[in-house]
Parts: sequence; structure tokens; C-alpha cells
Amino acid sequence: MDKIAIVTGGSRGLGRNTAIAIARRGGDVILTYHTNRTEADSAMGEIQALGRRAVALPLDTGDASSFEAFAATVAQVLRDTWNQDRFDALVNNAGHAAYGKLGAISESDADGLYRVHLKGPVFLTQALLPLIRDGGRIVNLSSGLARFATPGYAFYGSLKAAIDTMTRYMAVELGPRGIAVNAVAPGAIETDFGGGVVRDNAQVNTHIASVTAMGRVGVPDDIGPMIATLLSEENRWVTGQRIEVSGGQSLA
Repeated sequence: MDKIAIVTGGSRGLGRNTAIAIARRGGDVILTYHTNRTEADSAMGEIQALGRRAVALPLDTGDASSFEAFAATVAQVLRDTWNQDRFDALVNNAGHAAYGKLGAISESDADGLYRVHLKGPVFLTQALLPLIRDGGRIVNLSSGLARFATPGYAFYGSLKAAIDTMTRYMAVELGPRGIAVNAVAPGAIETDFGGGVVRDNAQVNTHIASVTAMGRVGVPDDIGPMIATLLSEENRWVTGQRIEVSGGQSLA
């Protein structure tokens, strides 16, 4: 690959797995973290152990007012670490969970989800567009919950459906620069997301496995390597797509 990718939320969960998968394919990574520098340093160590370069930068993807300064920091890091003025791929992965049925979800939780899962990716992409190399790649993280409905996830799932639509618009608008934009929609994955409910609650895990065609719940290694392949030259003609990676969850 021999390219530079930015992975938001790259210190843990699917973001970390994606960053390491990129490194395994020969790429370097700028990963962002919200507050946990220790986890970010650990992820950097794994990438460096693979012989690739990595930099960790703090970023609150729910605070769009910080994106201009973040872009300036990225530009400086590119110069200092790679002697480059462009990077090749952006993975808008950072996210968080806030649950509640329509009659119970709070306005503050809904606003937080909106800032992180829709406004954040859009305006972070906007801030970084001058630094993305022509012919580059953007991957937005969607969710299986944009296709199937699970009570308590209405706002989250609706925002992920909006990301699917935004991905198509990005693909059209950035196509003239040769930038391919796709959405990857994981199903239920065993991570610490949402307090680790899928990973740690045996009843939830068993139920999801029972409605998944492949007969189990997903793990991070089902997702990160797939995202890494989308950043490659082999997938240069794939753009504007929502690609669900769920093992066939809730097909029936």
C-alpha cells in the first residue's frame, strides 16, 4: 500500500483494528483518540512493530470548531514525519453509543449523536479536503442498524442512514478528483462499543448469532481488514456504495 491514512477513533475497537490492518498492508497511519492517550500509544506501538510509521493526535469529532486547527496540525505532521503535504485516505470511524426508544431518548443524547455521527464526519472531511491527495479514498462508518430496526437505536440508525446518503453525495462531488468514497456498515461486533453489550452479554450475543446467516457475532478482524482493502488500488472503481459487513445479520 505504502500510503498514509487517517483513522479517527483509531485507539480502540474497530478503528484500532482498521489502523493495524492498514499497517499490515504496508500503510502508515495517523490515528486520533478522544481522551485515552495510553490506548493510543499502545495502538501506535503495534503499528510500529509492523515496521510502519504512526502518529496519534487528540480529536473530539463532536466539536466541529476544532477541525480547522486539527487540519493545520495534520499538515505539520505530514511535513515533519513524512516530508509530504498530502495524505491518501480518511476513515471516518470515531463514534459512541447513546440508546433510548423514541419516547425516552434525551435531546442532549440526540444532539451528541448528531454531532459525532453526521456533522462530525461531514465537516472533518471538509476541513481535510485540501490535504487529501487526488485519487485518494474516504470510508465512512455506517451500521447495519440503518437497514434493520432494533428498538432503542432509532436515532443512531437514522443518522447512519444519513451517512449512507451523504456518502453518495461525497462520491459524486469528489469523483472529479478521483477520490472514491464508500460507507462500510458493520453488523453487531464484539468490542467495547456501547459498554461492550454485544461482547459481554451472553444473552445478547446468543440472540444476534441466532439471526445471523453465518451463525455467530462479528469480531473486529471481520471489519478492519475489509476497510483496509477498500483503500487499495485494487478497489479504485468502487465508489458511492454502502457495503454491509454483518455476516448476514437479520436477513430473514
